[in-house]
Amino acid sequence: MAEARRTIDLLWFPEAVERKRGRRPGLSVVRVIETGISLADAEGLDAVSMRRVATELGVVPMTLYTYVPDKATLLELMLDRVYLAMPRAELPDRPWRERLTAIAAENRMLVEEHPWVAGLPANRPPLGPGLMAKYEHELRAFTGCGLDDVEIDSALTFLIGFVQSSARTAADGRAAAERSQETDWEWWQERGPVFEAVFDQHAYPTATRVGAAAGAALGAAHNPDHAYDFGLARVLDGLGVLIDGAGGGDRGR
Repeated sequence: MAEARRTIDLLWFPEAVERKRGRRPGLSVVRVIETGISLADAEGLDAVSMRRVATELGVVPMTLYTYVPDKATLLELMLDRVYLAMPRAELPDRPWRERLTAIAAENRMLVEEHPWVAGLPANRPPLGPGLMAKYEHELRAFTGCGLDDVEIDSALTFLIGFVQSSARTAADGRAAAERSQETDWEWWQERGPVFEAVFDQHAYPTATRVGAAAGAALGAAHNPDHAYDFGLARVLDGLGVLIDGAGGGDRGR
């Protein structure tokens, strides 16, 4: 209980916690959080440790523990901080499909700017002001759709789950390109001719036809923008069936 209480206090009242424990000149809970975010953005989640953050701040690790008790708490604080900083579109007067598209775009941008967010567990979110502001904003996108509260929560979870999965796949692709110093186009240019020499088109006629059509249309074996647009449209189509069934299609515009 005491550990949970301290985490909640750090999420909601970081300045008050600092006053109780004394303040080191130039160091604060917020600065610790922002240093962790910068590290994760630049090098990924594995780079974030209490020792590494302390090094970046020019203090010994034991000093850092007087501000944040452990790495797990630091990750909660980092996630809530980026939630709090998310841009939020004005939604009320737009049709429900446009509202949900805006919510999806906001979450996609979040993961693109902070890829490590998609690597954190969703079942134990940070119970801070950033999460609550995000959740309140996103729930209001379903105003007038005719869904009950449980359906709204489930629909939102479904939508964001798709966005995070799509954004994670795109981020993995970018990371692979950075590691290999090779674009997808260059990768295919090198391997394509070798593959074609051993590939029997007659043994795989469907794969040959569909793969060729998709490659010609999309310019790649996998186009993350197309995958996102196509998938989001299907998610919204599915939610549209639910909303129409609840009689909210017209009221939600």
